[in-house]
Amino acid sequence: MTAPETAGPPRAARLATFAYFALTGFLLGMWIVHIPPIEHRTGIDHAVLGRLLLLLGAGAVAGMRIAGPLTDRAGARGVVPLSAAAAGAALVLPGLATGPWTLGAALLLLGACHGALDVAMNAHAVQVERGYGRPVMAAFHATFSLGGVLAALVGARTLTWGWSPAATFGLVAFLSTAIGAAAAPALLRSGATPDAAAPVRRRTPRRIRGLAALAFMIMLCEGVANDWSALHLRGLDASPGTAALAFGAFSTAMTGGRLLADRLAARFGPVAVLRNGAGLAAFGLALAALSPREAPALIGWAVLGAGLSGAVPQLFSAAGHHDRAASGANVSRVAGLGYLGMLAGPAVIGPLTRVMPLGLTLLLPAALCVVAAAAAGLVRPRDDAGARPRTGLGTGVRA
Repeated sequence: MTAPETAGPPRAARLATFAYFALTGFLLGMWIVHIPPIEHRTGIDHAVLGRLLLLLGAGAVAGMRIAGPLTDRAGARGVVPLSAAAAGAALVLPGLATGPWTLGAALLLLGACHGALDVAMNAHAVQVERGYGRPVMAAFHATFSLGGVLAALVGARTLTWGWSPAATFGLVAFLSTAIGAAAAPALLRSGATPDAAAPVRRRTPRRIRGLAALAFMIMLCEGVANDWSALHLRGLDASPGTAALAFGAFSTAMTGGRLLADRLAARFGPVAVLRNGAGLAAFGLALAALSPREAPALIGWAVLGAGLSGAVPQLFSAAGHHDRAASGANVSRVAGLGYLGMLAGPAVIGPLTRVMPLGLTLLLPAALCVVAAAAAGLVRPRDDAGARPRTGLGTGVRA
């Protein structure tokens, strides 16, 4: 007989997990808001910045791959607070960069710390979800989005006050360390089970590879929305202000959808959420791609956000519940390939625009959504030991 996997109050752990997700979104959002002044300070142009951002992605993937197995061995309770403190400290470095080399090194380290925190907190979210016995993952991801919104508001204010990025990031680093330390005691402990203490298998299970491929497809579409939605509206002769609404519509719909996704998953199951959501996303992206006018294009981007909103949480949850002893490693595999997809989306669309209109290139990610909808059965809960039963996530606290 093995010991219980977790110990502690799941409700307090859930609140603590909300805090870490919001903090992670806030840290990333603060970097994004301060890109223009940092670009000016370091004297680089957009092309150089684009190449340096690849280092941010490479660091994130490396951090994810390291933190996943480490979380399985040491427990999320130890890895999450340390990663949060490290991510806050690493945020200061881009604000101190004076040239492309120092900025590149800073982004590599920031990406590694952010990726480690991302995987560790998602692994802990799986523990919390297992304790609740019902889906709660999507709400955590919604909180991440809200953290980004808060960063946009705070960053805009500090920039109008004339604060330098280094000063702002220094204050944020202090606050992130304090918040992480305050939330740490509520995190769940990992049970001292023989399986959990054993080394994680190096071979990736076939199901995890499939979930990672789906994450690549879904997050590629998210990356396309992040970088091309406003440009798409500009191509329809929209004003700069109207074009900016495209990403706003996408982000708002995604955040709202994540607040509802857990209830939908509890009632209809994760397969239905992913299948219908990916299908809705394909429709929205096709509507945006084929629309000759601004209004239906804006609706299409909003529909895309609503469709994608519940997809990634289902994939991360399925990966984390696949094998309790390798929860962190499996989440890191799925999140890592998904993150590569988010980076690959803009890179794929860019060259295609040289041979066809931007609108038509958007049909490629729309097709990937159709593939994801067809393969949604991969997130179906398993019946075997150590995984979620088909009727729910197991027994636990209900709130």
